[in-house]
Amino acid sequence: MAGENHTMVTDFLLSGLTDRPKVAMVCFFFFLAMYLITCVGNLGMVTLIRTDFRLHTPMYYFLSNLAFVDFCYSSTITPKTLVDFLAVRKVISFGGCVTQLFSFVLTASAECLLLAVMAYDRYVAICNPLLYSVIMTKKLCGQLVGISYLIGFIHALAQTISTFRLSFCSSNIINHYFCDIPPLIKLSCSKTYSNEIVLYTFGTFHGIFTSAEILISYVYIISTILKIRSSEGRRKAFSTCASHLTAVLIFYGTTVFMYVRPISSYSLGRDKVISVFYTVVIPMLNPLIYSLRNKEVKDALKRVLGRIRFS
Repeated sequence: MAGENHTMVTDFLLSGLTDRPKVAMVCFFFFLAMYLITCVGNLGMVTLIRTDFRLHTPMYYFLSNLAFVDFCYSSTITPKTLVDFLAVRKVISFGGCVTQLFSFVLTASAECLLLAVMAYDRYVAICNPLLYSVIMTKKLCGQLVGISYLIGFIHALAQTISTFRLSFCSSNIINHYFCDIPPLIKLSCSKTYSNEIVLYTFGTFHGIFTSAEILISYVYIISTILKIRSSEGRRKAFSTCASHLTAVLIFYGTTVFMYVRPISSYSLGRDKVISVFYTVVIPMLNPLIYSLRNKEVKDALKRVLGRIRFS
């Protein structure tokens, strides 16, 4: 870029979800309610699993990490969005934008990989129940979670470095309500072909590799469930997977649509609405899905509430 006149960007302006004050106020209370439910639901899930020894199993160990990631995932975006609903100028510093993008990609990638790990856990539990405790050791569970966070960190680092090596010279207004990769690439005046390759490569890895692992796991799971003779046995086996399968379909349905496609096909107005779903709604829904459809979690919650009432 030598020889060209570029102004160093020190901060960005977010266009936000709406520029109408009355709509922004309604959105503020709506988002605040969802964020409070997200915090209570996910942190409550982590606390419940940690304190109830009956839930100290690989399945709930992975679930507690998923709940923690969901809390961090939502907290990366929602608090800033709430402030911007009340602000006249929605300013985010350059460093703040870097931090938000890095944290967002890290937690989203970790969630994607944790869902794949949980599918493998359900595969072992249903298809190899006699070997479950031998295969899913404490060491292996820790390694699988650690690898999920490590790959998420590498992905976040690669995307952040790739995005912020670009020059932003014509405008500093991001047509979004948070610092995401597609609107930042569209804002840049640099050549963005390599950025699109990085985005598509990692998006394809997460979208195809992890979804293929989940799909293969569930092919074996469903095949095994159908071989169970008693209807009660089939129902119990399927109920252990229903919550996870629901969370997978919701999460992958939105994120794969958002990131595994060419930048030229992005419609930022439409994609803002989709982004709200996977940045705000999904982290709120996950603890509800796992608690309302899981008898062991509901029983553990009753025990905790009973102890509180007794004391």
